[in-house]
Amino acid sequence: MARRAKATITDALGRTRSATRARFGKVRKLPSGRYQASYVGPDGVRYTAPKTFDTTGDAEAWLSGPESDMRREVWVSPHEKAEIRAERGRTLAEYAETWIAERTNAKGDKLKPRTREEYARLAAGPLADLCALPLSALTPAKVRTWRTAQMSTGKKTQTSRAYGLLNAICATAVLDGLLGSNPCVGIRGGQSTHTGRKVIPPTDEELDVILDAITPRYRALVVIAAIGGLRFGEATALRAKDVIVGDGVVRINVVRGVVRTSEGIVPGDTKSDAGVRPVAIFGPDAAIIAEHVRGKIGDALLFPAADGESFLAQSAFWRHWNDARTAAGREDMPFHALRHYAGTRYAQTGATFAETMRRLGHSTPGAAMRYQHAGNRDDELAARMTRRSTTA
Repeated sequence: MARRAKATITDALGRTRSATRARFGKVRKLPSGRYQASYVGPDGVRYTAPKTFDTTGDAEAWLSGPESDMRREVWVSPHEKAEIRAERGRTLAEYAETWIAERTNAKGDKLKPRTREEYARLAAGPLADLCALPLSALTPAKVRTWRTAQMSTGKKTQTSRAYGLLNAICATAVLDGLLGSNPCVGIRGGQSTHTGRKVIPPTDEELDVILDAITPRYRALVVIAAIGGLRFGEATALRAKDVIVGDGVVRINVVRGVVRTSEGIVPGDTKSDAGVRPVAIFGPDAAIIAEHVRGKIGDALLFPAADGESFLAQSAFWRHWNDARTAAGREDMPFHALRHYAGTRYAQTGATFAETMRRLGHSTPGAAMRYQHAGNRDDELAARMTRRSTTA
């Protein structure tokens, strides 16, 4: 069998000599007298240094870089490195646009239209200053400075949401190899700071006034929110086929919701998987809903817009709601406070925390806690503590 010929090089004087193989890779002397370094990567491709060297020592020093990367199993081909450098030169705005378009939830589904629009709004609004920077320019110091400026505007809740979005985007950039570490560090409560504006649910008496004052065709909507705990988008997505009327009870199947987007009010899934749930309502409250459902069949919306076919917008409902809450002396109360009432009252009946979460369609304990209030039954609870006389 023929022996394999040794690699040779010829210098400027026509002299031939063997190429020098370094401890790792290969170093050879070029006719110019300079040295060239190369190595074979894990992918089986030979890579050559982008420049030549004065000495073999300089060439071998360059080879120590990819050798170390291979040993630590962090080697990346020069082609990929070039792509990463180009990616790092992209602005946060450019990367965020791609991130929002490709982001999926735990089930692998694309973000809902309303969520995508909210993320885009945050990127173009409170995050605009950071979005103008290249990814490589993001540092913890710049993030802290940005957050301080945003907090000074008084928009604490919006700042919290923007910071949460920034943190998620940067976490993905780290996984993509575009950031060495996440710059969203060292800020306690960065994603949980809020304006502190409290939602106070109505008292039983205030709810009675609201039910008397509200436009009759929306009385059942108030009941479904205050007793059933449905979100506005869930309630206004209800169709006749979703309600089963029984003897003294109505059973509501919550299977969808509606949201307002730039394209108008569109139907979709519930806010989370936990939002798909059955809700039972009994007694006089059930009678109000049963009366409202009477005559409606199939896909007929329970609470349509004025045309009888479109989804009801909160802006169109607001006038009716404002008149009713004003009559109850609660001009401060948003419609969403009825859901807080539902969570509080359901818990006060003795429901467990898990049962209350299921009733309201919550997927996290933290969300459920925000909908439970102390209520106004201190006398009733205190009476339960009264001890029987020990002197009788």
